[in-house]
Amino acid sequence: MPSTHRTPTRAGVGLRLPHLEEAVATRPAVGWLEVHPENFLANPHATELLLDLARTYPISVHTVGVSVGSATGVDRQHLRRVRAFVERVEPVLLSGHLAWSTHGTEYLNDLLPLPYDDETLALVAAHVLEVQDAFGRPFLIENPSNYLGFAGSTMTEVTFLNELVDRTGCRLLCDVSNVHVSGHNLGSDPRAYLDGLPTGAIGELHLGGFTVEDDEATPGATILIDTHGAHVDGAAWELYAYAVQRFGPRPTLIEWDNDIPSVATLVGEAQHADALVDATLAGEVAHGAR
Repeated sequence: MPSTHRTPTRAGVGLRLPHLEEAVATRPAVGWLEVHPENFLANPHATELLLDLARTYPISVHTVGVSVGSATGVDRQHLRRVRAFVERVEPVLLSGHLAWSTHGTEYLNDLLPLPYDDETLALVAAHVLEVQDAFGRPFLIENPSNYLGFAGSTMTEVTFLNELVDRTGCRLLCDVSNVHVSGHNLGSDPRAYLDGLPTGAIGELHLGGFTVEDDEATPGATILIDTHGAHVDGAAWELYAYAVQRFGPRPTLIEWDNDIPSVATLVGEAQHADALVDATLAGEVAHGAR
């Protein structure tokens, strides 16, 4: 059954288990909530609380365990469990990562990178089609944060994502902070990355904090680690404004998974995103009027 909620126009926050009961009690002033289904599959009490919240908020389901990049295939048992959860929650958005995290029956607590070539494209496209068939809806694919590139890659990540959209009809979750992190780490242009994405396929935007560390391989240089453990950085906010100019307003999520702050802090970040969208769009209108 499809959700009765409309796709949100204001910013939302990632709802993590430490804030679940407070969210039920206080109904924070945000546009929507995102959850990782893996946190709820074996937690019936948490699921009941989430279903209560789903009467008030649009819900997005962002899976971290449906590994579309795994060479050994999608774990169909896990896919069935997530599908049952999705059927209960009726989310407005369903997403996962351009990465792999499983090999056979082994699960790795990480999102691991892929080489971008024709073989990988065929593999990921087949898995995305399988996932979309299972859920009966489009699956949004999130761009990763990158710390290295593969010498054997024959296409850019942007080209890979465009081809994936063309082959599967999937949509894209553009993690703006990941674009910034990858641009810094690999020396690429984050605005050019956004310019290359298919505008009509962008269904959602993400923002999260990162950690700056010394780059041991290059004295004096730094590397950005996508920790989701801090406020959104100023450079990421600037890139977000550019993304809004490029794509128009999209459902935007504040992610915070480590050193989780108060609900009020998350609400403040979401409100900042909303204010930035309003200011960006107002600036475009004013510019066009001149």
